[in-house]
Amino acid sequence: MLPLVLDQVTFAVNGKTIIDRVSVEIGAGPRTIILGSNGAGKSVLMRLCHGLLRPTSGSIAWRGANGGRRRQAMVFQRPVMLRRSALGNVVYGLKLAGISQRERELRASDVLEAVGLASVAGRPARVLSGGEQQKLALARAWALGPEVLFLDEPTANLDPGATRDVESIIGQIRAGGTKIVMTTHNLGQAKRLGDEILFLNQGRLVERSPIESFFSKPASTDADAFIRGELPWN
Repeated sequence: MLPLVLDQVTFAVNGKTIIDRVSVEIGAGPRTIILGSNGAGKSVLMRLCHGLLRPTSGSIAWRGANGGRRRQAMVFQRPVMLRRSALGNVVYGLKLAGISQRERELRASDVLEAVGLASVAGRPARVLSGGEQQKLALARAWALGPEVLFLDEPTANLDPGATRDVESIIGQIRAGGTKIVMTTHNLGQAKRLGDEILFLNQGRLVERSPIESFFSKPASTDADAFIRGELPWN
């Protein structure tokens, strides 16, 4: 289904431009990290890519041979848990995707085992810890077998131990061939999990660089200020 092509994408609300004429092609392979200060437009850009929002102007299109099927998923900073067990949350997502009953039960059990939640499969999802809920959200998305997985600040509210677990799960998902597109404020995490950086400032795509060159020799003064912690939040 890749590449995903954004052409002069703008998104405005009540006259305020949040995303400003962004053009970029996101292809298969490299792990793409969207960086920028708070208010730069990272989460909005992610929602536009996922299809939750429609651009005010410009176009977004999947150009790959299987683009019409749009096998993609998204995990949010604060995942929404259904009033079901942990297992039931994954099974329900598979049911909506049209997976047969026998297959969805097997797939859900396997993915909960993979993320370390097999022991709490029968517990109500809403009583799980924050870290467990985020792992469950990843499991729910992973079970669908997405070609592209969008992750919006997936560890922003987690302690260091839960963050390590989530990063490990993201690594497993990526190892299975899923394209990762992720936002984060954590520069260390960007270095650990990313191959390329899309740097946003005030809704504009200021720079696109391989991870090494972005941190060692940023091409823009805005990116340099951001890395040094001197770019003000909007």
